[in-house]
Amino acid sequence: MNSHQDAAELIWDGRFPLIRLEGSGCGSFLHGQTSAKVDGCAPGDLIQACWLNATGRVQALLEIRLDSAGADVLVLNGDSDSVAGGFDRVIFPADQVRLGEQRQQRRLQRLEAGKAPDLNQVIWLSESSEPPSSWADLSPCSATELECWRNKQGWPLGEQELTGDTNPFELGLSDWVELNKGCYLGQETVAKLASRGGVKQQLRCWHSTSDTKNVLQSGDQLKLNDSRAGIITSVSTDHATGGSFGLALVRRQALEAETLQAGSSDVEVSIARPSAFCDPPARG
Repeated sequence: MNSHQDAAELIWDGRFPLIRLEGSGCGSFLHGQTSAKVDGCAPGDLIQACWLNATGRVQALLEIRLDSAGADVLVLNGDSDSVAGGFDRVIFPADQVRLGEQRQQRRLQRLEAGKAPDLNQVIWLSESSEPPSSWADLSPCSATELECWRNKQGWPLGEQELTGDTNPFELGLSDWVELNKGCYLGQETVAKLASRGGVKQQLRCWHSTSDTKNVLQSGDQLKLNDSRAGIITSVSTDHATGGSFGLALVRRQALEAETLQAGSSDVEVSIARPSAFCDPPARG
């Protein structure tokens, strides 16, 4: 495959753990266990949701699809055994939900250069199915190309973004959270964050034109005028310039800075809001 092929011509073809839930109460159960509005969604709709802990921190990113017999829950990022175990602990007979077996689900997503992730470009396929004919000539992306794409768009799929200590508003996942619904796991903290505003950090894209001798690493600290400004979470190499780029969690007081210093060598990096970042709701 041509390494310079435009990302608009690439497909992310992966397999992810999928948790099966059976029973007529699956929609209501998932409505109360995830951040998304699930009740009232039509069978077959693809629903993006966060699975939170009691303090509103993101533990897993999910895609949910209801059907006439229950629901499929694909774990896009996070530990599927923890999600399944968490569900199992709170399922009661009155819920009319049964936890089924986990399996691997093939998932395809068309990657479009310069555009945020789009649910209309996501397909789940059975092992015997083929992609649509309009996708037949598209090339599967490599792991490096996928990492470059998500770092440019600002999609928080790295281990250092989903640490279990970040909330949806810090990661730019406000559109994965339904604020106008009743109680769910982590709801109290999320509601407070939404009403008070002022999260302590936000995900940002960074870019350095420094040569590869000063390539930065995940975990490197960011500074602004010698004060701590955040931490680099993901890194890709810019082969055109010899520099690097990626994602970082930037502290609130440094979000308006155009440049920050990174790593032990104080490499200058530019900071920009990711195209995929969905801003937290305005203070009420």
